[in-house]
Amino acid sequence: MKNLTLENITKACQGTYHGDERLFCQEVEGVVIDSRKVMPGYLFVAIDGVKVNAHKFIPDTVKAGALCVVSHEDLGETDFPYILVESTGQALLDIAKLYRDSFDIKVVGITGSAGKTSTKEMIASVAAQKYQVHKTLGNFNNEWGLPITIFGLEEKHQVAILEMGVNHFGEMRRLSSVASPDICVITNIGVAHLEFFKTKEGIFREKTQMIQDMKNGGTIILNGDDDLLSQTAPIKGVSPIFFGMGEDNAFCAGHMRPLGLKGTACTIYLPDDISFDCIVPLPGIHMVSNALAGAAVGYTLGLTPEEIKAGIEGLPSIPGRNNIIKTERLIILDDCYNANPVSMKASIDVLDMAIGRKVAILGDMGELGDNTKELHREVGAYAAQKKIDLVCGIGAISKELVDKAASGADATEGVWFETKADFLAAMRRIIKEGDNVLVKASHGMQFTEIVEALQTF
Repeated sequence: MKNLTLENITKACQGTYHGDERLFCQEVEGVVIDSRKVMPGYLFVAIDGVKVNAHKFIPDTVKAGALCVVSHEDLGETDFPYILVESTGQALLDIAKLYRDSFDIKVVGITGSAGKTSTKEMIASVAAQKYQVHKTLGNFNNEWGLPITIFGLEEKHQVAILEMGVNHFGEMRRLSSVASPDICVITNIGVAHLEFFKTKEGIFREKTQMIQDMKNGGTIILNGDDDLLSQTAPIKGVSPIFFGMGEDNAFCAGHMRPLGLKGTACTIYLPDDISFDCIVPLPGIHMVSNALAGAAVGYTLGLTPEEIKAGIEGLPSIPGRNNIIKTERLIILDDCYNANPVSMKASIDVLDMAIGRKVAILGDMGELGDNTKELHREVGAYAAQKKIDLVCGIGAISKELVDKAASGADATEGVWFETKADFLAAMRRIIKEGDNVLVKASHGMQFTEIVEALQTF
């Protein structure tokens, strides 16, 4: 791997090298934190999990051909090279920073309370019309996932799209200092992780810390429809560029025509009086917002309007992320990867576009702090407002959501289940042929099991 000699790695993480000095100038072939993925020539960074001491797997990695190991435990005299560091977690970030800085590449950093992954996919689809793109896989966006994503960079790549997710104060700078973005995109400021940030203003302060590590001459792209982001003053001497539905945004949309679950037809407006008509292929107003973010990044990277349009219209769907699955008997809206109140309401908006009976299977939303019950009730009220025919809640807290939905409108029926197993046992009595079914919950609820069951309905 470019520039990742054992010598440079040792310096980057301020470690102490133990081993054969003749290997000091040798580059590693890969960097992993999963001992099962070690191949000959790889570097294994032993990061302990909550329940597992990763250092016990070091002998296995040596047998698999690891060139070297990074450890925060003094291993004493060994017959294999290792680098002793104070913290293997920090070492992983330091090594990723060393590797990222080895590339002359444009980096787009993305954060926000909701929509990070879907916006990342949209931006990647647009940028790929002109450049070789490397992007975060899934939501590998934390202090382990970001480095792993960066280690996937190759010489062929011209643009990297890096998603950064945080849920505690101080985490953003640990990520953004590694990513060193040229373009900073923030999707919105919602109430996700309110348990730790306490207020939306706290979330705003932490998310915008990414901009502090933006490279000189960089670009800030923010959601102008967000009440906090829209008031953002220049940072580091750079004035933000805004995208959103409002005409006062530099990148905005008009003439919107919903196409049901086939997406939204609209006109995208760029600076300099440039515009084009296009179809955003996934439904929901939030996907139009994502398209505008993609357009803003594409414009900044020098793409033509034709290339931007092609990227928007060519957006692929991904499982668990606003993914529409059509079976012989149902239309399933698989948005089960994660959930917070903002994204839950957006998904209900998508379901509302469907023709026929509308069913929302919703689970608990995590990390909402003291307002957990009220925020669940708020989503229930929203489902009733949209006259969703049936709301099925699964999980202890979701009872608040169901009770509110069922009390809010005569048209909305509510059914609550304590567990997924309870729901699955009743599913064939509740779901009807021809239903449009939304499936959404926090990741820990593991609702993919429900999506799979619905596909066999």
